[in-house]
Amino acid sequence: MYRIDSKIDAKSQSFLDHKKAFQTILDEYREKLQSVIKGSSPRAVEKHKERGKLLARERIDILVDPNTPFLELSTMAAYGHYENQFPSAGIITGIGVIQGRETLIIANDATVKGGTYVKETIKKHVRAQEIAMENHLPCVYMVDSGGVFLPEQSNVFPDRFDFGRFFYNQARMSAAGIPQIAIVMGSCTAGGAYVPAMSDETIIVKDQGTIFIGGPPLVKAATGEEVTAEELGGADVHTQISGVADHYAEDDRHAVQICRNIFQTLEHKKKQVLELSTPEEPYYDPSELYGLAPIDLKKPVDAREIIARMVDGSRFQEFKARYAPTIITGFANIMGFPVGIIASNGVLFSETSLKGAHFVELCGMRNIPILFLQNITGFIVGKEYERKGIARDGAKFVHAVANANVPKFTVVFGGSFGAGNYAMAGRAYDPRLMFMWPNSKISVMGGEQAAGVLIQVKQDQLRARGEEMKAADIEKLRNSILEKYEYEGSAYYSTGRLWDDGILDPVDTRKAIAMGIAMSLNKPFDKTDYGIFRM
Repeated sequence: MYRIDSKIDAKSQSFLDHKKAFQTILDEYREKLQSVIKGSSPRAVEKHKERGKLLARERIDILVDPNTPFLELSTMAAYGHYENQFPSAGIITGIGVIQGRETLIIANDATVKGGTYVKETIKKHVRAQEIAMENHLPCVYMVDSGGVFLPEQSNVFPDRFDFGRFFYNQARMSAAGIPQIAIVMGSCTAGGAYVPAMSDETIIVKDQGTIFIGGPPLVKAATGEEVTAEELGGADVHTQISGVADHYAEDDRHAVQICRNIFQTLEHKKKQVLELSTPEEPYYDPSELYGLAPIDLKKPVDAREIIARMVDGSRFQEFKARYAPTIITGFANIMGFPVGIIASNGVLFSETSLKGAHFVELCGMRNIPILFLQNITGFIVGKEYERKGIARDGAKFVHAVANANVPKFTVVFGGSFGAGNYAMAGRAYDPRLMFMWPNSKISVMGGEQAAGVLIQVKQDQLRARGEEMKAADIEKLRNSILEKYEYEGSAYYSTGRLWDDGILDPVDTRKAIAMGIAMSLNKPFDKTDYGIFRM
């Protein structure tokens, strides 16, 4: 592979000005992220620690192997909801390494409304399990939850992917040989009691962990019986009498050590083999991404410059380099893992779509994971292009992406608009992981385009009645639409609703993708089959 020849002068004033402007965006992101990681109120954290309990992220830190990364997912879930009283949606999820094995970890944060579940908590928990199922990752549930947040019960209880889906997923994963381990480190009430009950092995912490279908208040209301939480479902009850739990732990640290011991007994199954290279840092400084990340989405960015600061040695074997230049395709390595890269470099034409579909087929045939780098306005429009079959050719690209069974990973580094989002493996196309940069935007179209369309529709309606739209009304409507699209298109709006798996600092992108590829190897890739390509 050849090293990309960067055309960027990182010392030029324009580059430095751009980097400074992006630093403002990055500072805002880091400030918001820290407010979320800090969690609930200081008093709630203090009470939690007074009970001798570790915080959720502290528990994860001692669970994973020393000096290994933890890829936290959807850290800002529920951001902008509930007056931000549910930081991280009250649950921590992510991928860590335990005894050398990539593992999906789900940890309730009891400092956030007692670890109870709102709609976003449910969605985050289920999404984590989906990642575990697709990549055959063992699951560890660090349970410390009061169950459903009762004021929101209609949004979390009855539907297909609501609370009950947790237990369905656990049953399906256990049947598929994907280990399910629960550590009961606090309350485990009502439906939540089935998390440990349906796990392969369960650990419970003395004087802290409790498991019961109905807590003391419900028991008294239903039967008149008065009983303490410990008598009803504490560690002694479930390890000596009921047998619901299998291991008795003295405290959080002891419970975590038992879990790590369990992992030493797990079966090591067949993995997908990739031809790895020696990992190396990019030749160009990854921090230069701050001077390249699109801020004004009207200004083009050469995707090769983005790639050059992500891949090993900044080396890239470009495919069809001289053809259809509005998409960049080629092979590289990220932290030693081979990867095919498809990067937006402008609008999608028929030729662009055919090039993309061809490259996806190559990756599928060669069992090489694909990284999609999105900065896409969508497909070209107009009479000329419709007559040339842009819909048919675009469909080929979408068809290839939908059916490629190699792991797909998506990063939105700029805009993600319209059907371009689909062709470039948006959320609907099941990438193993999808991330956004803090500057990125996502919506059905850009705000200015939406304003133009909606104003035109309004004017046509009025003209049909013999009326004309006043200039002041046009401007008012335009501004309201632009404001709406700016707000709803932001990375924070997206990540708060779990349309992605989290916002990344650009320099962390290669680490996150490498972790994603590593986890995907725990299951051999399925054979890729295609249906009918319209010719």
